[in-house]
Order: sequence, then C-alpha cells, then structure tokens
Amino acid sequence: MSDPSAIVRNIPVEKAFTIKEIIAPLLAVIIGTFMVLLDSTVVNVAVPTLVQYFDSPLHTMQWSIAAYTLALSAVIPLAGWLSDKFQPKRVFLISIGLFTIGSVLCAFAQTAEQLIAFRVLQGMGGGMVSPIGMAMVYRLAPPDKRGSVIGMFGIPLLLAPALGPVLSGWLIEFVSWQWIFWINLPIGMIGLFVGIKHLPSFPGKEAPTLDIAGMILGPVAFAMITYGVSEGGVSWTSTRTLFGITIGGIALLLFIGSCLRQKQPLLELRAFKSVDFTRGIIISWIMQAAMFGSVLLFPLLLQQIKGFTPLTTGLILLPQAVGSMIFMPMAGKLFDKVGARPPLVAGMTLMTVALFTMSFVRIDTPLLLIMIVLFFMGSGMGLSMMSLNTHVLNATPKHLVSRVTPLTSASQQVIASFAVAGFTGYLSSRMASDLPGKPVGINPLESHAASFADTFFLAACIACMGLVLSLFLRKPEHITDESSFR
Repeated sequence: MSDPSAIVRNIPVEKAFTIKEIIAPLLAVIIGTFMVLLDSTVVNVAVPTLVQYFDSPLHTMQWSIAAYTLALSAVIPLAGWLSDKFQPKRVFLISIGLFTIGSVLCAFAQTAEQLIAFRVLQGMGGGMVSPIGMAMVYRLAPPDKRGSVIGMFGIPLLLAPALGPVLSGWLIEFVSWQWIFWINLPIGMIGLFVGIKHLPSFPGKEAPTLDIAGMILGPVAFAMITYGVSEGGVSWTSTRTLFGITIGGIALLLFIGSCLRQKQPLLELRAFKSVDFTRGIIISWIMQAAMFGSVLLFPLLLQQIKGFTPLTTGLILLPQAVGSMIFMPMAGKLFDKVGARPPLVAGMTLMTVALFTMSFVRIDTPLLLIMIVLFFMGSGMGLSMMSLNTHVLNATPKHLVSRVTPLTSASQQVIASFAVAGFTGYLSSRMASDLPGKPVGINPLESHAASFADTFFLAACIACMGLVLSLFLRKPEHITDESSFR
C-alpha cells in the first residue's frame, strides 16, 4: 500500500503571485506612460516663453498644444489594430522611440511652424503608449491581483500632471525651454532599454480589416474643425473660419457614415444608440472643454498679468494637482456607494464656482484666492472624471466595451484641441479689441486682465452647462437587446 504522505509531498504547490515577478515589465510601461503624460503638461507653462522666443502670436503658438492633442486622437484608435498586427511589445517600443525622436526634434525647432510639426510627430508616438501599456499591464497581472497592479500603473497618472508644471518652470527659468523636450531623451532611452529587456513578447492576433476611409477622414475632419474654431475666436465670419468649419463638417459627416457602414470601424459610433452612454459622453465633452480650455489660461495669467516666473508659476499650479490626487480616489469609493451623479454634481459645481470666481480676476487679485480656485478646479476634476469615465463604461453595451475605449479616449483629445484653440482664439481677440478703446493712461495690464476675466466667464458658462446636464444623469439601464447595436 502506498504511503499517502508521499502522494501529498509529490503534488506541486502553486507558487503565490508576488508583484516582484512583474515589477520589471511594469516599470517599462510606467516609464513610457509617465514620459508622455509629463509632456502633456510641461508645454502649458512654456507657452509665454515660446511666444516671446519665436516672436509668434499666442493664436499661432497654441497649435503646439492643439496639434499634439489632435495627433494623439488620430493614432489612439489604431493602437489595438497595430498591436494585433505587429505584437504589442514591438508597437509599444516603436511608439516610445517615435515620441523620443519627436522630442529631440522639438528641442531643435527654429520656427513656431517647425515646433508645431515636431509636436505632431510626438503625438503620433505618444497616443499609442497609454492604451497599449494599459492592455499589457492587464495581461501581465493575474485576475485576482489586477486591482493592485493597475493601481501601481495609476501612479504616473497622478504624479506626472503635478510634476510637469514645476519641472517645466525650473528648466525654463534656470536652463532653457529646449530642455522641456531634451528631458525626454534619457527617460525614453531608459524606457526602451527596460522594455527591450523585460517586456514579454505577447503573441499578436489576427488583425481585423483596417478602416482606411475612417483613418483618413477622421483626422482631416477634426483638424479642420479645430482650425475653424481657432479662427472663430477671432471672427466667426472670416473666410478662414468658414473654410475650416465647412471642410471639417463635410469630412465629419463622411467619417460618421464610414464608421456606421463598417463592421469594425475606426471608432465605434453605434454605442451612441444607448441614451445613457450618449448623455454621459456629452457631459464628459463639456467638462473636458471647460477643463482643458481653462488649464492653459492659468499659466498665461500668472506670467503675463501677474508677472511670475515660470518656476513660481509651476509651484502656484500645484494645488490643482493636489486637489485632483485627493479627490480622485474618493470619487471611486463614492461611485461604488451612491453612483455617478452625486460626485459628478459635486465636481461640476466646484469647477463652475471656481471658473466664475476667476471671471472677476484683476491685476491685484490676491494670489491666495487664485491658489484656492486652482484647488477647487483640481478637486472638481478628480470627482468628475473618475465618475464620468466609469459611468460611460457601465452605460456601454457589454459586447462594445473593448471598442468604445478608443472612442472615448480619442474624442476627449479632440475636444481638448477644440477647447485650447477656441479659448486662446477668444482670448487673443478680446485682447486685440479691448485695448484700443481704453482711455489714455489706463494700464494695459488692466485691459488684458479684463480679457482673461471674459475668457474665464466663457469657460464658466460651459462648465455650468455640464452641471445642469449632470443633474439628469441616471443609473445606466441594463441592455438586453444587443442586436440593435450591431
């Protein structure tokens, strides 16, 4: 008779998972994501310096941000297809390399137009880093540990926006503006080295047919509409404005038609058949417009009107990041208990109040008040973004969830570019029209401060629209008939 204890001893014991097993590949993804997110905030503080260095108007220089976000939106939907076709690791490393090369070229830019073109190259690389990185993290972690692992991946999402303005301010003030781009070279090289050595080679899948028409029409539509919105800030009846809006509108209609005809379109627009999804994403767009449009206004105000240095400006902006870091985790817990509406209403209220407060800004507005407003803005963003993003996913038919993520991510980048272009165009037009009518002897800074106040009022009105709509947000209904979404 065999010894039972021997049988027990011969049974292999399953090794418990520890985070150490995936720390190296996770680090590669975090480095790449951190670099891209850092770059999305460093340029905001640099805009006044870039305007002066290139002797270029704000109306033109804002494209260094708008063109970057448009490039991000153009490649985000391609991330999944490229991963399936060429393997995630390969595409991820190429994306980091492309972003790093774009950064170096930005540092060498001699004109505003060159900088804008190189920022597009940066965006084409950066747009694929986050979605592919998130997908790899999801596959690296076992199902019962994904929460903690993705929590670690969320570190750069919180740290990069906080560090970006401060790092940018320090580099501009004590080194040169070129170093806000040079800094990406060592980070990118480290990310490539760690990724090549430690990222596993996930097998590719059979890639679906690529929506070529959508891939061409989408970027044309969004770029031309952004151009039209930018020119509209100066004059809504000008030839440039009408040209951009008309060509962009036609391309957008063709793009929508193409997406609805395809079985696997570039962007899954059929999700809009869900009323709850549509309501949630429209509120998300409104919030993004108010948020991104105003985020650029604060560095401009602090440097051009208040006269602070870039480093001081970066430090003053910290309360916004702190507010977001505090309230974003709280929003997740609130969502689990009471749903999306209460934290969303609270967040949109904070943002609306903050922006309306800034509509009274003057050259002698106390710095403490501006920092409190920034904290309210960050807190509102933290409460709203987490709640809305989760609500939109919950309102999506289950069979479309994986294909809706590129839609929400890309559309948010497009709205960000619209907002940056529209608000800077409006600010520039207000500055141009306010000063000539002022009596002799009036401080020009007073007039410019009034222009900022008008622009913040516009942002506040947009945020208020989002607040009103958020009051009507409801818990998503369970979708039983999925055939209507096919």
